[in-house]
Amino acid sequence: MKGNYDTDHIRSLVRPDSVHRDVYLDPVLFELELKRIFARAWNYLCHESQLPGSGDYLTADIAGNPVIAIRGEDNLIRTLHNRCAHRGAKVLGNGQGNAKVLACSYHGWSYRTDGALLSIPCRDNYRGTEVDENPAGYGLTGIRTDSYRGFIFANLDADAPDLTDYLGGAWRALDNMVDRSPDGELQPVKSSFRALYRNNWKIYLENLHDGMHPLNVHQSSIAASREQLSRIDKTSGKTPALALQLVQANAQGYRQMEELEVTCYGYGHSDMRGFRNPDNDADPAYREYVSRHRKSYGKEKSAQILNTNLHNVNFYPNASAHPRFLQMRVIRPVSVDRTAIEINVFRWKGAPDEINQRNIVYANTIHSPSSLIKPDDLEAYRRVQEGLLSTGQEWISQHSLFGPDTDDAAPQSALSEQYIRNQYRSWLAYMCNPGSTGDG
Repeated sequence: MKGNYDTDHIRSLVRPDSVHRDVYLDPVLFELELKRIFARAWNYLCHESQLPGSGDYLTADIAGNPVIAIRGEDNLIRTLHNRCAHRGAKVLGNGQGNAKVLACSYHGWSYRTDGALLSIPCRDNYRGTEVDENPAGYGLTGIRTDSYRGFIFANLDADAPDLTDYLGGAWRALDNMVDRSPDGELQPVKSSFRALYRNNWKIYLENLHDGMHPLNVHQSSIAASREQLSRIDKTSGKTPALALQLVQANAQGYRQMEELEVTCYGYGHSDMRGFRNPDNDADPAYREYVSRHRKSYGKEKSAQILNTNLHNVNFYPNASAHPRFLQMRVIRPVSVDRTAIEINVFRWKGAPDEINQRNIVYANTIHSPSSLIKPDDLEAYRRVQEGLLSTGQEWISQHSLFGPDTDDAAPQSALSEQYIRNQYRSWLAYMCNPGSTGDG
């Protein structure tokens, strides 16, 4: 079915309960996704706490465009194209840092932190040219930028909806992340995980709320954790380490997974009620945390915030959050079968150190490429990508708990593939409308 992707052809790739394998395999279709989805959606970049001072910046990528998120001298955070207006070199290399002046290392053109052209070596050489007469047109081009509760998003499409409209009900996850802080502020953990996955970007998103896979994919780590828990119970009877509890949560059966509610929103977003909850009223650190939190919010509001336990929120197409363990993940499609993932962890300002340390333990236990759990997922993703090369079946099933008359209505369980079908409704809406940043 590969070929010229007109609207009719694209629509033929998605059925209400299944999709054609080409959506994971065709590099031509992948390039269209960059132009029609990632270039028109709001892309999460960072949290404002990661850029605390003037000149603090980080580099990123939006639909193949290298960009810079930077806090200016006026304290505003902007997104700029990372491309010198002279000969096109990237002004900043990949990474994060501080720069009072953005200077191109190729020919020395320099820019202010707001992107305005600052200086050009041998400027007299440009006398009488457009560069001399219109220097404002030779700055670093700005990109539409907005934030919600300090989370910074950027969009290449001037006609895209406002960020708050785009987020819809999924904003509750960002509210919960910030509101869990007794002081109402987040602080970044400086280090992060960066890994290149051997699969199409959509395969990663499709695993976020998948309650069917843990018992199968994570058998080895479940068995190892069960053995350790049994040994602890027989010897000391002490509360097992958090890492063991986190691993063992994957051992929950299908009936327990069926009780986990997954809610879908517009634009392909979704969230899932959490199935890992380390809160323990017998823990002195947790009691201290709750006490501090209640002083800030009051008993009733505090209980409402802390009892909200969401897991793997999906901000389609490029981000995922875990509010309970204060984690943000950025999904960057590299090629049709390669996806870069960056995972950042935060701290709650005003919370005991022991509570914040748990967020780091979660990241190390669940998302480190060398953990007991993540390699299982990566192997599953790789097997899907390679298995789709087989011509034995053209269509990929998304039938679980499918109801043609009710599929986009009420929330369903973690055993349903409703949230994947929701993603493809958004995929079709983007792909069948090139838009202002499209290719025609």
